[in-house]
Amino acid sequence: MAVSGGRDSVALLDLLAAASVDRGLILTVGHVDHGIHPASAVVAAAVRRLAEEYAVPYLERRLSLGADAGETTARAGRYRALEAMRRAASADFIVTAHHADDQAETVLMRALHGSGPAGLAGMAPRRGRVLRPLLPFRRGDLARHLLQIGRAGWDDPANTDPSHFRSWVRCRVMPELVERLPDVAARLNAVARQARVDRAAWDSLLDMLPGLAFKVEPDGVSVGLEVLEAADDNLLLCLLMAICRRTDFSVGPTRLGRVSELIRLAKSGARVPIGEGAVAERSFDRLRLIRFGPMPMSAALELASRAGSAHWAEWQFTWNVDTAPSRQERAATTAWFELGRLRVRALRSGERMRPLGGQGKRLIVRCLQEARIPRSRRATWPALEHEGTVVWVPGVCRSDRLLPAPGTEALRVDAQFP
Repeated sequence: MAVSGGRDSVALLDLLAAASVDRGLILTVGHVDHGIHPASAVVAAAVRRLAEEYAVPYLERRLSLGADAGETTARAGRYRALEAMRRAASADFIVTAHHADDQAETVLMRALHGSGPAGLAGMAPRRGRVLRPLLPFRRGDLARHLLQIGRAGWDDPANTDPSHFRSWVRCRVMPELVERLPDVAARLNAVARQARVDRAAWDSLLDMLPGLAFKVEPDGVSVGLEVLEAADDNLLLCLLMAICRRTDFSVGPTRLGRVSELIRLAKSGARVPIGEGAVAERSFDRLRLIRFGPMPMSAALELASRAGSAHWAEWQFTWNVDTAPSRQERAATTAWFELGRLRVRALRSGERMRPLGGQGKRLIVRCLQEARIPRSRRATWPALEHEGTVVWVPGVCRSDRLLPAPGTEALRVDAQFP
C-alpha cells in the first residue's frame, strides 16, 4: 500500500486492513519520503507509527529530491521507489489511493495538454502491478470515512501550491468549473469511461484482424505489414496507437506520422526513431517496434572444453561430445563439428562463408537476409569460428568446414535465442 500520510492514503490503509482477513490479503505499507518538504521526516515517522497501530510491516525509501523538484521528477522517483519496495516485500501489487476526483483532474489535465483518446481514458483501475481500488469513490466519501473512524491525515502544502499544474487544476480551475457545472467531476469521469471502452475495443481488434499476427519478441513486438498497408490513413494511425499502447511504447502524433511514412514508402531494413532508445523498423513483411538492449560482449566465448553451457549476448550456448548424424541442416540451431577449438563472436562486415551443399563463398549478410533476420538483430547475431573462419551462423547457415563423418565422435553445439 502506497501510504503518503495524506487523508486518502490513510483511508486506503484502514479499508484494506479491514478487508484483509476476509480477503486473505497480506499487506505491507510502503512510504516514499521525497525529501522535498522540510517536514517530510516527521510525516514518515507518523506513517511508521500508523503501520505499527495496524500491525502491518513498514517499508520506506528516501529520495532527497530537494525543494525544487517538479511534479514529474517526484512522480517518477516515487514509482521507482514503490516498485523497489514491492520487490523487497515479495508483494504482487502496488495499491494506490487515487479516487474519482483524482481521475477527473487527470482527464482535465490531459485534455489541456492536448492528449488524444488514450490519454483521456485517465488512470486504469489496474495497470500492470498497480491497483487503484478507490477510483469509484469521491474525495468526500473518504473524508467522511476518516471522520467515522477518528483518523486524520497530513495536508501536504504542495497540494495547494498553484505553481504545480495539478494543484492549480485542483484549487483554481475545478472550483470555477464546479460553480458553473456542479457535476463536472462526474462528467469528466464519464469521458474517461468512454475513452477506456474505445481503448479496449482497439486492443481487442489487434487480436481479431486476420494477418496482423501480433507477436511479442525478445526486444519488442512485431505485426504483419499487409494489414497496415491496406488501411487508410486514419485507420492506420488508430492501429498504430493501439499497438503502441499495448506494448507501452510512448509515441506521439509526430512520431506516429514517421511510422506511417515508413509503412507507406520505405523498403525493408528502413527504420525511424520513436523515442527513448526505441525504433520502428520495416523488416521484410513485418513492422517491428524495438527497444535496444546492450550490444554483444566484445570478448569471444571459447568452446574449449568437451562440454559446457554459457551465455553470449542474449544467446544461450550448450555443447557436448556426441555422435555425428548422417545429415545436417544448413539453417538449424544445432550443429556438429570435428573436435577442435571453436569460439563464438560477433559477425564482421563483409565476411563470407561456403554454405553446406552450396558452391562458392557467399556474403554472410546475404544469408541473413534470406533467413529474414531483421537488420536490427544482425549486430547481436553470433558466429561460430574456427581459426578465424566462420563455420556456422546459428539458424542461418552451416558451412562445409569441420564437417564430421557420420557416426564419428563430434562436438554438438546448440544455440538458443530467448
